[in-house]
Amino acid sequence: MTPINIIYISIEGNTRAFLKLLTKYAQQQHALNPENPLIKAKEISDQTIPAKEKQPFFVFVPTYLTGGNGIDSGFTEIMTNALGEYIADGNNAPKCIGVVGSGNRNFNEQYCLTARKYAKQFAAPFLADYELRGTNQDAERIYDILKKRWSAVNA
Repeated sequence: MTPINIIYISIEGNTRAFLKLLTKYAQQQHALNPENPLIKAKEISDQTIPAKEKQPFFVFVPTYLTGGNGIDSGFTEIMTNALGEYIADGNNAPKCIGVVGSGNRNFNEQYCLTARKYAKQFAAPFLADYELRGTNQDAERIYDILKKRWSAVNA
């Protein structure tokens, strides 16, 4: 099976740390059964030159907002704009097959708001969420979700 493609942005290192955890879990599952796909993750930053994605991919995005409450008084997305621009470039958006969000649950309704915004903007399903750096249980749960969606898209 082809590797599961993920593109992400990590401002403070939380998303990067979770992707390392998720990749390690995928490697363990692949070692137990080669039918289980590996993870291929690509980090996007302000210095990333847009590229044409050839394969479907998932997006992992943290939430960084300023202003408003995100519901009725608006908000401004900050810090993840490079990822949004990368996805919007060329013909990448149609290859986005799902969005996974992270954030801090203390922010209530703003929790994973950026991921929900990306899902809507790029017409991709919001698949899952985890808090901050995530846990081993989050990695297992999200891997299973990604694996099912990846199999359905690549069937």
